[in-house]
Amino acid sequence: MKKTLSLIILPTASLAVTVPLTSLAQILNKPNIIYIYADDLGFGDLSSYGAKQIETPHLDKLAQAGTRFTNAHSTSSTCTPSRFALMTGTYPWRQEGTGILPGDAKLIVPTDKITLPKVFKNAGYATAIVGKWHLGLGSEIKKDWNAAIKPGPNDVGFDYSFIFPATADRVPTVFLENEQVVAVEAKDPILVDYEKKIGSDPTGKEHPELLKMQSSPGQGHDQTIINGIGRIGYMTGGTRARWVDEELSTTFLHKAKDFISQHQDKPFFLYFCLTEPHVPRMPATQFRGKSKLGYRGDAILQLDWTVGQIQQNLQLLGMEKNTIIIFSSDNGPVLDDGYLDGAVTQLNGHLPAGPLRGGKYSIFEGGTRVPFIVTGKGIAKGKVSNALISQMDLLATCAQLLGVKLKTDEAKDSKALLKTLTGEDLKGRSTLVQHAQTLAIVKDDWKYIAPSKGTPYMKLTDTETGNHPEDQLYDLKNDIGEKNNVATEYPEKVTELKQLLEGEQKNK
Repeated sequence: MKKTLSLIILPTASLAVTVPLTSLAQILNKPNIIYIYADDLGFGDLSSYGAKQIETPHLDKLAQAGTRFTNAHSTSSTCTPSRFALMTGTYPWRQEGTGILPGDAKLIVPTDKITLPKVFKNAGYATAIVGKWHLGLGSEIKKDWNAAIKPGPNDVGFDYSFIFPATADRVPTVFLENEQVVAVEAKDPILVDYEKKIGSDPTGKEHPELLKMQSSPGQGHDQTIINGIGRIGYMTGGTRARWVDEELSTTFLHKAKDFISQHQDKPFFLYFCLTEPHVPRMPATQFRGKSKLGYRGDAILQLDWTVGQIQQNLQLLGMEKNTIIIFSSDNGPVLDDGYLDGAVTQLNGHLPAGPLRGGKYSIFEGGTRVPFIVTGKGIAKGKVSNALISQMDLLATCAQLLGVKLKTDEAKDSKALLKTLTGEDLKGRSTLVQHAQTLAIVKDDWKYIAPSKGTPYMKLTDTETGNHPEDQLYDLKNDIGEKNNVATEYPEKVTELKQLLEGEQKNK
């Protein structure tokens, strides 16, 4: 590497040794980019977004050093479709099979099309994913968990991957590093089934006395017990390979810091997918009880600390000035999503969605309007932006930043919004389609929700879905809480937005 550096910027080898800490990313003026993705974190869950009952100092510091967006969205109000859109730059409702996936699902991200990590690879970056994946693995549902599992993250653009397959509440509860389950043993093969019980492991339904966290009735988190927690799905084998919930975050953090440290001499893209505050919430001992908001609040404190550790690591390595950090969440908040963990009983006046209506699973703003903070090289400092932007736009925006050409048929729903991302442009997108059990479209602070015959209220999760058999229209500029449906007062606006939405649906 020293020889290469001397050829690029220095006339003699003797001078090259005087700047051993200069990275190739700095020389080529290419910023490192770290995208930190929280799981089920709401618009009102951070103190920088108005939370009064919890403090998140590390994320507040991130917001103060960069631009905090107040009208940024995931495409969907649940995780798998939001992550699919982020990876592909395509609305998830355009492709079948992009709903919330079980742990044994096959890969749903195309391997032959552009993806977010491929944009970086095309620009000469090293790429990695660490954390939650939840986009399927392999080409079939039935797979051999004891052999290499592909296609997966390494086949859609990541040089390095350290993940778990789906979510922490679904089996198999194992890590995969570059297509292989970590610590798998031939004498104790892993088997997974989502239809019938396999093996002799106890289940939460049969043995609730073995649970250290009780499952919520009727939500399905009462199957194979692992680490004292009932999961969705059945698993047997892989005893040594199973992770411990309390160590998930620190394990992922360790892998993320390792990747950063190992790539000081080349620009990199790190997709760091946190598990907090998704269920089951089982934070490390140092965070338990600290928030006074139950395990969900404690998990948010753990998330905030983790972000602080990444910031500190960059500073220690002298990389913070040439690194852009983007922080967001895959969808809005939910309290009771499978376990009785104090999230409801110890809410203590906290508003996870802030002033927004709805949350996870909802077409209301609380479902997709999420925290979105950008800081680092070239980003406006101490700014608050109400520009309309989607996480899906990161693909085209990063291509714009890096000078990567996209074909006209690639990532067609992703918009190149570099000036919006840096805080210069305060308008952003002109329109955005939002996705839950129905679709909605936003244009110029007007929001139209298409009629739906689905249930308006999910009792199990205490969620207003936004489903309604008639047109809904909201003036988000004056009614961010979507309290007043003004469809009958503005029929022309309803017609305009309905036609826009129908046009998007036909544009496949």
